Amino acid sequence: MLVKSYAAAVQGISATIVTIEVNCTKGIQFFLVGLPDVAVKESHERIISALQVSGYKFPRNRIVVNMAPADIRKEGSAYDLPLAIGILAAAEEIDHELLEHYLMMGELSLDGSLQSVRGVLPIALKAKEAGFRGLIVPKQNAREAAVVEGLEVYGVETIKEVIEFIHKKRTLERTTVDIRKEFYEQQQKYDLDFSDVRGQENAKRALEVAAAGGHNLLMIGAPGSGKSMLAKRLPSILPPFTLEESLETTKIHSVAGKIDRGTALMAQRPFRSPHHSISSAALVGGGTFPQPGEISLAHNGVLFLDELPEFGRNVLEVMRQPLEDRCITISRARFAVEYPAGFMLIASMNPCPCGFYNHPDHPCLCSPGAVQKYMNRISGPLLDRIDIQIEIIPVPFEKISEQRPAESSCTIRERVIRARSIQERRFSAYEGIHCNAQMSTRLLHRYACPDEAGLQLLKNAMNRLSLSARAYDRILKVSRTIADLEGVENIEARHLAEAINYRSLDRESWGT
Repeated sequence: MLVKSYAAAVQGISATIVTIEVNCTKGIQFFLVGLPDVAVKESHERIISALQVSGYKFPRNRIVVNMAPADIRKEGSAYDLPLAIGILAAAEEIDHELLEHYLMMGELSLDGSLQSVRGVLPIALKAKEAGFRGLIVPKQNAREAAVVEGLEVYGVETIKEVIEFIHKKRTLERTTVDIRKEFYEQQQKYDLDFSDVRGQENAKRALEVAAAGGHNLLMIGAPGSGKSMLAKRLPSILPPFTLEESLETTKIHSVAGKIDRGTALMAQRPFRSPHHSISSAALVGGGTFPQPGEISLAHNGVLFLDELPEFGRNVLEVMRQPLEDRCITISRARFAVEYPAGFMLIASMNPCPCGFYNHPDHPCLCSPGAVQKYMNRISGPLLDRIDIQIEIIPVPFEKISEQRPAESSCTIRERVIRARSIQERRFSAYEGIHCNAQMSTRLLHRYACPDEAGLQLLKNAMNRLSLSARAYDRILKVSRTIADLEGVENIEARHLAEAINYRSLDRESWGT
């Protein structure tokens, strides 16, 4: 008897429906075709054991299983459940009437229990799009799939429950999630707050400007000056997720298997902080069977690179294109996948090998030229993509011991949200442009033109401070954000003056 069950294959952050065709005839052989990988082929032994423990027998017939479309590689153990159900239905041990209405995914243990799988959210979205009535997944993945409205989602613990449901001997409990309630309840929960930071007013202001305009930022300072502490608090002042952003980010983490058990939807912007020993494939994504890298896991959030010069030069250089295009395409001989990569880059570094160049109290012990050599580990094209570069000065004892609480993240966040709202209205007619950091040269000339006094100030600053030509556009973008924070329509001289102050590394005197 020929029977069809349905599963899905994840490619990038989208899914493709896989039709599992099972033909059971007289004989004793088992064939599994349709470009399965080793994990899929090994399902045969897991299915036999799971069915025996659950009180069923694997059919002693000639069984041919085809996973269509046959030109897409099927990877992983998530096909165990639909394969097992399809085989039983083809052998006429259970009814097959409901199979056409439900998509199934799940890894089988030898005792018949179901283990969680990756990529359930894009699979659920595809199931709804393809017109399936419902989705049957392991219980650990049920809340993640239930985010998709208009789709019946059933979380099950064993294959026996699924068999009895398909055979109409059991009713499964549908999993439902109030995504809006859960989403908004989780948005304000942050463990770290700027109210804990003493001093560092200039650095906190720079982070506020970066958050308001979506600008990349580099902090240069001595060890222990608070660079990492400040960076970790940045997500607490970023604008809250929209539901669309949350759904897109959750899809990426679902594909990568980074969703916590029981989590339905990510409500807070991601903060990724990879170690400097990371490989280029781990950073941007890749591998034999491509997976999202750190830049994609940081999509709609923050990628923090601590000790920037310690990262491999080739690792840093592969970020240049994603920083501009906000996506990464990973190509292989037979296929290519695209992952979103719209992240804020926040980096920190020591000013020199010993860490005390320009320190107010501690002398620098580096040899002549060592500072510039250390800085040369970061290429000019990468620095060109970092809008704000600030020096972090160590906090004096009087500030550290101060008991008066600093300004809270909530207060700063309100100003950031107001500035972002101005930018959303400004760029509403431009697809793919949401904040000042994304402005093209044409938009820059239209929305960030200073007056005569501002132009003269900018000219004088570039001549006196020996600022590089690449600093010009960055200064205008940052000054546009500073003006938005004040709610001012036109860029004024004071906005340019503050933006110029955020270009520390463009000065020719740096490191000499």
